[in-house]
Amino acid sequence: MSEPAYSPEEMMVVAASRLLDPDDVVFIGIGLPSKAANLARRTHAPGISMIYESGTLDTKPTVLPLSIGDPELSRTALAVVSVPEMFNYWLQGGWIRTGFLGAAQIDRFANLNSTVIGDYHQPKVRLPGAGGAPEIAGFCHRTLVLLRQNPKTFVETLDFMTTVGMFHGGGSRQELGLPGRGPEAVITDLGILEPDRLSGELVLTHVHPGVSAESAVAATGWPLEVADTLATTEAPTERELEILRALVPSGASNFAELIPAAAADGSGSKQPSARHRRSPR
Repeated sequence: MSEPAYSPEEMMVVAASRLLDPDDVVFIGIGLPSKAANLARRTHAPGISMIYESGTLDTKPTVLPLSIGDPELSRTALAVVSVPEMFNYWLQGGWIRTGFLGAAQIDRFANLNSTVIGDYHQPKVRLPGAGGAPEIAGFCHRTLVLLRQNPKTFVETLDFMTTVGMFHGGGSRQELGLPGRGPEAVITDLGILEPDRLSGELVLTHVHPGVSAESAVAATGWPLEVADTLATTEAPTERELEILRALVPSGASNFAELIPAAAADGSGSKQPSARHRRSPR
């Protein structure tokens, strides 16, 4: 059997991008979610509104940003707001439809850990922490999670619950009073998992081309349920791969490259200004 013409990571990004609606409003960070959203905007979702957690609204980067502070994001944004406004008004106000999340651990109810591995007080690994993940999971209309699937990441019990997914299943998430619907899909390098409508437990609904259900179950730290009708994800098209592979960080998006050479000799220069206009409601 020949090797596929794409990597597992490319399959993840393509599968995630296809889950975005043509008019979606997406809250994203850097990494695979940024690639997925930028790919969607260049393929089936040209009207997508991308919002980065640094406060850039409806940004349209011409290159893949290097970080959430990349000037390319503010330079191409409809508006730039403060981080408190981003979370207090835009996110908690219910204006954002889709939130992308990642983590170090996930359990059967799509709860996430990005705080510690091991005991909280004496951890084996101290992770970056919650950041905005609890608010994203709580207030976005839905969330999509991107993770590589293996038993160390897909665990029976989280070492720490940083972010609520479906909580304990059933109606337990709703009992917490969280307005968002929670995780809609977990996209991995092996397939796609979706919460069961009644129990809230993750179910394997898709496997990527060349991946068996058995291998996905073996890569999971709990007895993973498999859908009665298991679908196979459509392989990336040549066009999707061509666009995705062109999404590489460019020197033009690097802060240093945006400062004219005159700055080097002390004469000074102005940075490109962001357009501070409030997005129409």
